[in-house]
Amino acid sequence: MTAASTTSMSPTTRQVWNRVRGLLLAITLLVVAGIAMAALRSGDHHGQLDPRSADPYGSRAVAELLKDRGVSTRVVTTLDEATAAAGPDTTLLVTEPDMLTDNQQHRLRSATESSEGRTVLLSPGPASLGILVPGVKGDIPSKVDAREPRCDYPAARRAGSADLGGERYSTDAPGADSCYPSDGLPTLLRLDGTGTGTGDTVLLGTPDILYNERLDQHGNASLALQLLGSRPELVWYIPSLDDPSAAQPSDGEPDGERDGEPGGDRSEGEDAFFDLIPGGWLWGTLQLAVAAVLAAVWRARRLGPLVTERLPVAIRASESAEGRARLYRKVNARDRAAASLRAATRTRLAPLLGVSSADTHSPEALLPAVSAQISDGERDIRALLFGPPPADDSALVRLADQLDALEREVRTS
Repeated sequence: MTAASTTSMSPTTRQVWNRVRGLLLAITLLVVAGIAMAALRSGDHHGQLDPRSADPYGSRAVAELLKDRGVSTRVVTTLDEATAAAGPDTTLLVTEPDMLTDNQQHRLRSATESSEGRTVLLSPGPASLGILVPGVKGDIPSKVDAREPRCDYPAARRAGSADLGGERYSTDAPGADSCYPSDGLPTLLRLDGTGTGTGDTVLLGTPDILYNERLDQHGNASLALQLLGSRPELVWYIPSLDDPSAAQPSDGEPDGERDGEPGGDRSEGEDAFFDLIPGGWLWGTLQLAVAAVLAAVWRARRLGPLVTERLPVAIRASESAEGRARLYRKVNARDRAAASLRAATRTRLAPLLGVSSADTHSPEALLPAVSAQISDGERDIRALLFGPPPADDSALVRLADQLDALEREVRTS
C-alpha cells in the first residue's frame, strides 16, 4: 500500500451520511419552522415603536385610534422620505433622533423649521438636542412613572396623568410648555415655531405612552392622540441603518475631516462602514469568542495523557478479543486486525524456535527458524507472517486460520 492511499480506518461515504443525517434533519426542521413562523407572523411583528406592530412594545393600537379619527399614518425609513413629507398638514414623528448623524439632523431641522407642521421627537438626548432643538438642554434621565401634567398646556391638562419620565429637559425659550416634571425638570416639552411659522416641536422624554401595552393606562391614549392627531397626516419616521443619507458628509466639510479628524486619514467609504456598525458589536464579538472557547473545551478529546486503571471486574480474554474484533469490524479495520493477529503469532512462535525477543518481529531472524521447523516448504511463510493486509473479511478469516495452523504445526513438530 502507498502512503497516499486511504486505510480501512477511513470512514466511507455511507458511514459519514449515517453520522450527520440526524443533525442535518434537525437543522432543516429548525430552518423550515423559522421561515414558516416568520411568514405567518410577519404581518403583525415589525419591531418596537412600529405602528404596524401588534407586539406589546409596538404602536399599532395608537395608529388604529388615529385612523378612526381621520388621521392617516405613513411609515418612512429614510431621511429623504421624511423631509419630503414635512408640511403644514403633517405631524412628523421621529422615533430615534439620537440615531441620526449630524448631517441628517441638520437636514431634518432645515425641513421642519419651514414646514409649519408639528415635529414630535421621542427621547432625544445630548446626541441630537444641540442640532434639532438648539437652546434645549438635557439632564439625567428619571424613572418612568404616572405623573401629573402640572402645566397649562391644554392637551396635557385634558389627558391628566400619563406614564412619562426618561429624559428631562430645560430651556429658556419663551412660550415653552413644560409638563410632567420630574424633580423640577419637564419630561414633556413643547416649543413654539420660530419666525413666522405656525409649527411646533414636542419633546417626549420616553415613548411609553405609545406602546400597545400601556396605551389604555391613565391618560396615555388621550395624550398620544392629541400630540399625534393635530394634523390630518402623521409621518412615522423610523431611522434605518440602510439609509444612504447616513453615509453622506456634512455640507461644507471635506472628506476625511469630519469629527475633528485630520484630512485624508480615513476614506468616505470607511467612515460610512464604521457609522453603520451597531453599538453592541464589541460585546457581541466577546460573547462569540467565549462561546468558541467553550465549544473547543467541550469538544476536546482529552486534556492529558491516558491513565491506566484497574478494571473493577475481571473480564475474560475471549470477551476482550471479541469486543476488539467487533470494533475493528465496525470501522473495517482489516489492516489493524491482521497486524494484531500476525504480531501475536510471531510473539508466541519466537520462544518455541529459540529466537530472542529482540528479533521476534525481524523477518531475517524468524523466517529461517520457522522454515526449518515445518515440513511443507511450499507455503509462503513470509506472506503469512509479514504480508499485506487482507482484501476482505473472508481473507481475514483465512489468514487467522492459517496462522493458527502454523502455530499448531510448530508446537507439535
